[in-house]
Amino acid sequence: MHKFNRRSFLGAATALPLVGLAAKATADECSVFDYIRQEAKTPDQALARLLEGNERFRAGDLVECDLMHQVKDTASGQAPFAAVLSCMDSRVPPELVFDQRIGDIFAVRIAGNFANTDIIGSMEFAAKVAGSRLIVVLGHSGCGAIRGAIDNVQLGNLTATLSNILPAVEETKGVPGEPNSENAALVQAVAENNARLTAKLLKERSAILSDLVKEGYLGIVAAMHDVSTGRVTVLE
Repeated sequence: MHKFNRRSFLGAATALPLVGLAAKATADECSVFDYIRQEAKTPDQALARLLEGNERFRAGDLVECDLMHQVKDTASGQAPFAAVLSCMDSRVPPELVFDQRIGDIFAVRIAGNFANTDIIGSMEFAAKVAGSRLIVVLGHSGCGAIRGAIDNVQLGNLTATLSNILPAVEETKGVPGEPNSENAALVQAVAENNARLTAKLLKERSAILSDLVKEGYLGIVAAMHDVSTGRVTVLE
C-alpha cells in the first residue's frame, strides 16, 4: 500500500488563459431546449454541438445569454439534449468546458467519472425519461482519482470510491516507466481506459440504455479533457 500523498493525489492545477470576450448571442442561440428541439437532434448533432462549444471555450468566444431569462423559460420543465458524466475536478465543469447554459445538459459528477448503480439510473432517467440524445463520459488529464487508484490510496470512504477505477488500472498494460502516479503517461492511459470502460459499462449494465443505442436514438461516447489546453477529444 502506498502512503497517501496529497500533492500527488490532487495533481498540479494549470491555469487557462482567457482569450477574447463573450459573444452576444442571437435569440435562437439562447433559446432553451424544449422537447421539439431535443427530438430534432441526432446523437451526432448533439456531439457536434458540444464540440463546437468546446472550441468557443478554448477561444474565449463564449456565447452570452440572459441566464435569468433561461431560468424562467425552464421553470416548468426541462429537455436537455445531452448528459455528461465527468469528474468532480474543479478544472472540468462540463457546462463551461462545452459552453452550454441552463437547461442544455445534465451534469453528473463524481471523482473518477465512474458509473455505479445510482449513476447508471441517473443516465437512464436522462435518456429514457427526459429524452437526452447523447451521453458523454468525460475523463481528464492529471486526474487525482486516477492517481489515487494507481497508488492504491487508503483513505476512509475514498478507498471504496477508488475501487471503481481499479478495473481500468488493471487493464492498462505495457506503459513504460514506474507503475505509480508519478508516471504521467500511465496516469493518462488509465484515465483514457477508465472513460472507455465506463462508457462500455453503461450499455452492458443497462438494457434501457443499450436498447436506445441500438435504436439509434442515443449515443454514448468516451472523451478526454486536457486541463492544460481546455481541449476535449473524443476517444475511439
